[in-house]
Amino acid sequence: VQLQASGGGQVQAGDSLRLACAPSGRTFSENVMGWFRQAPGKEREFVAAISWSGGMTYYTDSVKGRFTISRDSAKNTVYLQMNSLKPEDTAVYYCAADERRRTTYTESYYKSKSLYEFWGQGTQVTVSS
Repeated sequence: VQLQASGGGQVQAGDSLRLACAPSGRTFSENVMGWFRQAPGKEREFVAAISWSGGMTYYTDSVKGRFTISRDSAKNTVYLQMNSLKPEDTAVYYCAADERRRTTYTESYYKSKSLYEFWGQGTQVTVSS
């Protein structure tokens, strides 16, 4: 099973990017999916997550109102639309998937790295001022 993240790049502050996560080897259309990021010298941190049904989304405070996570179950793909990018958004972005299907959690679980068993290889996002 692989999670292929794509869409990263180098942009200017205020620009937008859309990341995509396309799993291969199995479908995650009914699994919780998340995005995390890791800046140089820092811990990997939660960015956004979406429930298995797509009905609930969660964000870290610093990206609320700027980032949107969504899923296209028919394409087995999860997206992270990032608008109004800031230099502090610079990081490697990783998509992640929960092993369990059709499972709902309390909000804190969605934001925890320990929930996710599958991780992608990461895509670099660099935002210059």
